[in-house]
Amino acid sequence: MKTLICNAQLVNEGVITSQDLLIEDGRISKIAAQITAPAGATVVDAAGKYLLPGMIDDQVHFREPGFPNKGTIASESRAAVAGGITSFMEMPNVNPQTTNLQALEDKYTRASQSSLANFAFYLGATNNNLEEIKRLDPNQACGVKIFMGASTGNMLVDNQQTLEGIFANSPVVIATHCEDSPMIAINEEKMRQQYGEHVPVSLHGEIRSREAWLKIV
Repeated sequence: MKTLICNAQLVNEGVITSQDLLIEDGRISKIAAQITAPAGATVVDAAGKYLLPGMIDDQVHFREPGFPNKGTIASESRAAVAGGITSFMEMPNVNPQTTNLQALEDKYTRASQSSLANFAFYLGATNNNLEEIKRLDPNQACGVKIFMGASTGNMLVDNQQTLEGIFANSPVVIATHCEDSPMIAINEEKMRQQYGEHVPVSLHGEIRSREAWLKIV
């Protein structure tokens, strides 16, 4: 399994150079100004087109399990690869939510059977799954996701003791939505008073904005 990409404008480390690139057994084995094609290699003439590294998207919502009508690991990973995303990290607000190790393992099983890209998954935090987070093997998840403001299902973490426990004990990186539910409720009411149920999309960000809340109080 050898592929030679020649005559490419190779983008790497902030520099664009005219280079050939050889792939052997799924890995880049050589980059040089000119490479002679090995026996049996597939040769792709890039004809001066750009050759970029695969990108990593660290926050995606693929909606599986629970919402296959919106998207699946199979469909969304293919869309990602088509756009140059070769690795993704997927969020836990599916159904059932990825808030325990069994649900996390189920996602990896699904992805191993259907994903076209490299994959990793977040374990979602709740007010009552601190022990599950403590048991997490660092190799099992790319991070722990915390929603501090209102979110879907049981994934709002607003218990101060729980938050302190997660930050003190999580074995992996923590990604947070650092919002506050009472603040969001106040901002939502303000917007409804002014616009009814049809708040302009351009103002949706202000609903979760502390700056907007400070103007009110």
